Amino acid sequence: MDNLIIRPAAPADLPALLDIYNDVVAHSTAIYALEPASPAQRQAWYDERIAAGYPVIVAAAGGQVLGYASYAEFRGVVNAYRHSVEHSVHVRADLRGRGIGSKLVRALFPMALAQGKHVMLGAIDASNTGSLRMHERLGFEQVALLREVGHKFGRWLDLALVQRFLDPPGAHRPVVGLPVSAERSPGAGLQASAPDPANSRCCRTRGS
Repeated sequence: MDNLIIRPAAPADLPALLDIYNDVVAHSTAIYALEPASPAQRQAWYDERIAAGYPVIVAAAGGQVLGYASYAEFRGVVNAYRHSVEHSVHVRADLRGRGIGSKLVRALFPMALAQGKHVMLGAIDASNTGSLRMHERLGFEQVALLREVGHKFGRWLDLALVQRFLDPPGAHRPVVGLPVSAERSPGAGLQASAPDPANSRCCRTRGS
């Protein structure tokens, strides 16, 4: 589409985003939700993304929203994952296969990199070969297959995890939180203190 533009989503776009989302929920396994979202739920989703500094972008042409994409933290807000994000992209049903989804996802890369992100991930229904091929063309690699983790339309669903580096593997990031010297193997901090000689009998264990 020659007149296609990618721009930040505005509150006025939310009804169109809601229609796209609910159509995907109702007719596909691209989203594992079982119930349609309400306008209030989509508004809350949008507000949370914007408040957290994450982008919500749309593909538009002729005054119509044709698709949207976004990303947010991977696995909640656990600090060690702060350089990884998980994205989503959805396109209107009658316009799929025209490269709109690719343009949306590609537009997310510089935004995430500007925020210091290192890896972008996606969770894709394993039967969605069109989306998997699109992501492969965009440089994503399938790194895991989670078997039968979803159930929708009366069948079990496998979930493929894909990832793409936004900057080179091993790229430097400053240390935050624990110093490097404090990194230990699991359980390394569970060190027994020296026993009190006066109570040495209570501290002996079987086989010691």
